[in-house]
Amino acid sequence: NKKKMAAQAQGTGNSSPASSSATTNGTLQPPELMVSERISSRDEWVKLNIGGKVFLTTKTTLCKEKSSFLARLCQEDPDLPSLKDEQGAYLVDRDPRYFPPILNYLRHGRLIIDGNLSEEGVLEEAEFYNLTSLVTILKERIRSKLSGLNLDDHKQVYRVLHCQEGELTQMLSTLSDGWKMTQLVNIGSQYSYSSEDQSEFLVVVSREFDEPPRSADIKPTDKEMAMKQHGSRM
Repeated sequence: NKKKMAAQAQGTGNSSPASSSATTNGTLQPPELMVSERISSRDEWVKLNIGGKVFLTTKTTLCKEKSSFLARLCQEDPDLPSLKDEQGAYLVDRDPRYFPPILNYLRHGRLIIDGNLSEEGVLEEAEFYNLTSLVTILKERIRSKLSGLNLDDHKQVYRVLHCQEGELTQMLSTLSDGWKMTQLVNIGSQYSYSSEDQSEFLVVVSREFDEPPRSADIKPTDKEMAMKQHGSRM
């Protein structure tokens, strides 16, 4: 009996160190390292309170574009003051409806917008967050959409002109011969990140014809040529 008790005591003593450490690839891991890894993993997750709605994501996702507002926010850039709510989520006063396509774009690199959201609204948010690659994609989408307006209306001809803010007034003053502005879309950013930033516009102009025009019959007038000098046709 004394021998059995001694053997049990020895076995218990040998198992004690193993119980306080984890095994990784056959080697013992100190408890301090285990705790450090758990803290590091926990710190990777970030909460964002966008206009009252909380989103959960990771620092890796938010830092996909290093110069963006979101990357600077989660890195606690001293030049970007930030506040947190009682749950520790960063407070951002923006519309939460347009944030999911932006967050998903950062996650997987694809732009997917629900049918009930406007591309112009997503563009506005992408410019605020300074996501330059997403802004470029959205502007191209909007240009393509505007250039295909009312294709079934054969008596109405549409053209899409591109100009900067300083050229807008002069370009509109050259409209004549039945051409009129149909739509004005601001595709420039109101959030200036450099002194060279200038607002950009897409100007949709239209003209009615009594008969369905053939493309070969439409020749630019002197006024139209002047318009082209201040805006590029899409």
